[in-house]
Amino acid sequence: MEPNKPTTDQRERRQVDASLEIRAVGEDEGGQVAKGYACLFDNETDIGGYWLEKFAPGAFAKSLGERDVVALHSHDGGRPVGRKSRGTLRIAEDQRGLAFENDLPDTQDGRDLSVQIDRGDIEAMSFAFRAVKEEWDETGDTPLRTVLEAELYEITYTAFPAYPDTSVGKRSLEHSRQERREHNKAGACTRISARRARQAHAERGIRPE
Repeated sequence: MEPNKPTTDQRERRQVDASLEIRAVGEDEGGQVAKGYACLFDNETDIGGYWLEKFAPGAFAKSLGERDVVALHSHDGGRPVGRKSRGTLRIAEDQRGLAFENDLPDTQDGRDLSVQIDRGDIEAMSFAFRAVKEEWDETGDTPLRTVLEAELYEITYTAFPAYPDTSVGKRSLEHSRQERREHNKAGACTRISARRARQAHAERGIRPE
């Protein structure tokens, strides 16, 4: 099963600063296993100063049941180091977040990752997703985006975690604001129509027979 590939304008990337671990197992069991979290639930993160963001528990449940997920080195599709559908990447939600275990391959990237994670040169993960359901709260000084459901495409080992894909979130925020403006406008029109109707009824009621 091939992972569904999003178009560039759909995909967003986020990081999580959660400790990675390397566990050595017997050669007949696969060699080296990397484990950690690709996302932490209810963990508010500043997205480039544009908004705060958190992922709700269960945000990835539907996606994990329907889609394949790959583990990559540096978001490079040509450098896979694990795949959910092949059993070399085990990924599931727990109470804390999106936990994973990755059997690292006996390749240059796999061997390098084992050393780099153990030394702490690579200590954070990044992941690519598309928000399916979200909520925005603009009552505070900075908008808060809660991702309720997300399609997960990849998790990535990276030495330079960042937030390069904020344009989708910006469009989502603007769309949310536009929807609220339209909703408020529609509500105002309804209230005006109702007030005019009441006024007309009142005027008819005081007219002499």
